[in-house]
Formats: sequence, C-alpha cells, structure tokens
Amino acid sequence: MDNRPVGVFDSGLGGLTVVKALKKLLPNESIIYFGDTARLPYGVKSQGLVKQFSAQITKFLLKKNAKALIIACNTATAMALDSLKNEFKDVPIIGVIEPGCEKAICETTTKKIGVIGTIATVNSGVYKETIQQKDNEAEIISKACPLFVPFVEEGLINGSAINEIAKYYLSSFNHKVDTLILGCTHYPLLKEIIFNNTKNINLIDSASSVAEVAFKVLIDNKLLNMGKDSGVIHCYVTDLPMRFEKLGNIFFGSDITNVQLVNEL
Repeated sequence: MDNRPVGVFDSGLGGLTVVKALKKLLPNESIIYFGDTARLPYGVKSQGLVKQFSAQITKFLLKKNAKALIIACNTATAMALDSLKNEFKDVPIIGVIEPGCEKAICETTTKKIGVIGTIATVNSGVYKETIQQKDNEAEIISKACPLFVPFVEEGLINGSAINEIAKYYLSSFNHKVDTLILGCTHYPLLKEIIFNNTKNINLIDSASSVAEVAFKVLIDNKLLNMGKDSGVIHCYVTDLPMRFEKLGNIFFGSDITNVQLVNEL
C-alpha cells in the first residue's frame, strides 16, 4: 500500500477535469493539484519557458511527496514531457496527449480521427504526429476552438450562445470522421453540447483516458493505495486562490476549499 499522493499540474483550472476523472476511478488516492494561475496561458509561451515552469512545478510536487505525476495540460505535455521524463527518472510521469490518441486509435473503425483543441495545441500538430506514429494509415482533421475555454471558465457550458459556437466549430467534422478527441482539459465540460452538434461521432474524453492510464501505471509500479479511506485533495495556485475556489466547482463538480497560494517556486 502506498498512501503518498498523486501530483497533477496544469497552467490553470482545466486539469481539475482530470482530477475529477481520477477520483471517480481511484477514490482512495490522495491528490495534490497545482494550477499555475499567475503564468497562464502556457500556449503563448516559448518552449524553453514552458519547460522551466514545468520543472519548477515538478520539483514542488516531489517535495510534497508525490509518487506519480500527471501533466494535465496539453501545451506542457507537448513541450515538456520528454525533458521532465529525462530529468526526473525516479517517478512515473504521464502526459495528457498520448492516452487520448491511443484510445482514439483503438475505437475508430474508419481510421478517420478528428481533434479539437486550443490554437496552440492544434498549431503544434502534436496530436497528428502522435497518432500517425502509432498508426500511419490514420487520417487526422484538426480544428482550433478558441472560444470554448473562455465560455467554460465563465460557467457557460449550456445555452444558445455556446450551442451556436459549437455548431459553427463542429459541423466540418460530420461525415468526415468517426472519432473526435477532445484535446483540451476544459472540453469534457462541453461534452453534451459537442455530442449534440456532431452526428454519429464517438467522443474521446482526454480526462478519463488519462485517469485510465494512471490507474494502470500505479498498478504496474505497485503504487496503488489499497486503503479503504477516501483520498484527500490539496490545491495550490500561484495567483487568485479565491477565484480558483469559485470556479473550481464548475470543473470538479463539488466545492474546492482551502486553496493555498504559492509565492515562490
């Protein structure tokens, strides 16, 4: 039995959808969540800076005794996963991109896969590259959906406005793909709207895909907490802890309290 916590980090709030999926699958595990709210968004930063921020946060989480790490941020996964794995070899590190890609490859029947994400994620081509490394016959159609994140962060996850935006973004996928990766940790909150605006397309939720991989990694490394008590969640942010608490329940589905401010990394 290993009752040390799992560390999860993101540039902001979106990674809480990963925490929610983890708690559903692994209720006994304690989680330390780090949201780098002072320095978001990562999508407009250089790779060198994202690597630097990610290494700082990793060191913080390891000082808090994290037994495994999940990068719940598409940009940080794309830019820093390899360097973190090289620098911190003693701890399993899971990125948010590969699990969704693997699930999409397993579930597509036509090998036609769609990807939606932020402008930075889509422009990086990381999903296309990852999928085609695993299956070079796969065809990928990608689309940036920049308005999804601000709508989610305002709690506007249903209603006519977001429905019209979803219809505008998603219509180009109909009859062209059979599987669609939600390539941003904010997007699981729009799953219903996305489902309603796509036709016969299987949605791949990156948050639940990551949780499934984390479960396997903890078992394989004998790190699973076999206790019967429900794990606790501790949240740390670099700015605006009150806003994090207020918006956190949109992402997590229940109240988040006692968010602690980190002034130095």
